[in-house]
Amino acid sequence: MNSLKIEHINPDGLIKNPAFTNVVTVQGNAKTIYIGEINANNAAGEVIGKGDLKVQAEQVMKNIETALHAAGADWENLIKWTIYLVHGQDIQPGFEAFQKFWGKRPNPPLITVLFVPALGRPEHLLGIEAIAVVP
Repeated sequence: MNSLKIEHINPDGLIKNPAFTNVVTVQGNAKTIYIGEINANNAAGEVIGKGDLKVQAEQVMKNIETALHAAGADWENLIKWTIYLVHGQDIQPGFEAFQKFWGKRPNPPLITVLFVPALGRPEHLLGIEAIAVVP
């Protein structure tokens, strides 16, 4: 019987904050990776693309890629994400950023989009949580 292993990861390249972990993996027969809400921050905590959803979405995708790689996963391991979009924003620029990173891979992840009044910082226009599984 495999023992369950839980690992909390705060990789270089993502903001480090004592209030949250960027990536959590749960490993047994498969490794499940939970990525907390990722925003358009650089590693120093500065918001990239203030007021520009497309630029923020591209930064979020870069940050998700950093989190995936830190946990030993890649885009094709994503199974679900939840997108929090500030009310009034057009989702199309975010979708275009996703397509840029996803490319022509088959089987995109499950998706849930929630329109919210605001996020943790007023400059954030979107945030994404993700779940990935590595067999």
